[in-house]
Amino acid sequence: MSVSLADLSAVDARRLIGNGELSPVELLDACLARIESIEPPVNALAATAFERARDEARRAEQAVVRGEALGVLHGLPIGVKDLEETGGLLTTYGSPLYRDHVPVSDNAFVARLRAAGAIVAAKTNVPEMGAGANTRNAVWGATGNPFDTRLNAGGSSGGSAVALATGMLPLATGSDLGGSLRIPAALCGVVGYRASPGLVPSERRVLGWAPNWVSGPMGRNVADVRLQLAAVAGHASADPLSYPATLDAFAREPRLDPSTLRIGYTEDFGACAVDASIRATFRAKIERLSRIVAQCEPIDIDLREAHRVFDVVRAQEFVASLRETYERDPSLLGANTRANYEMGGALTLADVARAETQRTALYRQFQAHFSRYDVIVSPVSPVTPFAWTTSHCESIDGTPLENYYRWVALTYVVTVLTNPSMSLPCGIDHAGMPFGLQLIGPMRGDARLLDAAQALEGAFAREPALARPVPDLAALRGTPHQARAALRSIVTDPPRLRDASLSL
Repeated sequence: MSVSLADLSAVDARRLIGNGELSPVELLDACLARIESIEPPVNALAATAFERARDEARRAEQAVVRGEALGVLHGLPIGVKDLEETGGLLTTYGSPLYRDHVPVSDNAFVARLRAAGAIVAAKTNVPEMGAGANTRNAVWGATGNPFDTRLNAGGSSGGSAVALATGMLPLATGSDLGGSLRIPAALCGVVGYRASPGLVPSERRVLGWAPNWVSGPMGRNVADVRLQLAAVAGHASADPLSYPATLDAFAREPRLDPSTLRIGYTEDFGACAVDASIRATFRAKIERLSRIVAQCEPIDIDLREAHRVFDVVRAQEFVASLRETYERDPSLLGANTRANYEMGGALTLADVARAETQRTALYRQFQAHFSRYDVIVSPVSPVTPFAWTTSHCESIDGTPLENYYRWVALTYVVTVLTNPSMSLPCGIDHAGMPFGLQLIGPMRGDARLLDAAQALEGAFAREPALARPVPDLAALRGTPHQARAALRSIVTDPPRLRDASLSL
């Protein structure tokens, strides 16, 4: 059976384009055809720029014919998360406040993607201001999980994860504060990569010296993530945390034998609530993983202090970015966003100093494990996907959770530590939904972590119980009209124009 062009990996598509065997126009047309048939059931996309993308694809094709130098992403369509500013293309942040906001120019992250030859075809859906791990907002509606559209796709990069999982686009971007790259990747069966702070420069961080928000790549496999990373990594003067990067380390083909890897694992970091069924699934995955690697053993760790640290650093971010809006009228913000701001408004300088002191101690404690292990592994999500109509997970195994984001503690404790981490697809869970392993590497050991992930990915592909799951596109196309309409039922303030793109 022939493979659709829309299902090509980004790496394969770029190779074929560079060899003159695939036209960027043909690739874009295949993606647009997939979008036409699959987007209505899942609602993954926000604003679109299809006509502009067609013009850019034609120019990309002509550049190949003329023998021009080609960027590492030349001719590849990409979805950009709707928290990143895109010049001439509607950027709403999932907020009614910005339903008609069209930035004048790309931000630095998007500019690097476009300079490398990527074609921005669409924005991808997010929760309001990126607050929450369930992708839904009053501007675009909710994004359904491609394995069951009644369930949530994770967040806040949920639209990107779904667009990738369904083959609507070969590449997409994400960003991550508490797990926004990793959670949706895990729930949708793709790869989401949170790099060491500063590897991917960002202008978005109002608190430029804070290593909390990270923009980064998502893909259907590790090689595609590496390809995007090679286009965007490296120093930028606007980001005080950025640093030079050896891009060959991300573009190269790794030659790492998984049987040499030393793995340490934890179910919960000694601190996180995890559903009993997910614990059982994780143990089964670890048992299989132990047959693949040289060493696989539990680690003794206690990160209970990380909860309060994350509360503080998260609240700081929202106070810094939303102070003017909140002071003008708190009702302009949604419940999640407002709760984060108000938590920050109640903090004292002593609270902040205590959190930063604890964070430093936790960081130093955790780094010591990498003298013994190459990678530390945990689950990504503590629960299987729940209904998208439920805003967040309120309890785990009958125990109520303290706030709307406490359920993503498995990922946000790693944010506190600042280590690079990722979600790697690892078969399915007890409910038949995608299961993601969180792989964590040493600080600024990004290339080595990606090498290990790619080695494990190759080994997983040979085992049906560990291989990346793929959604049933035929079943998605048959989604009843009522279910499709439900995803958009929460829209209260739609933009005036969806395909709002201007020539740059």
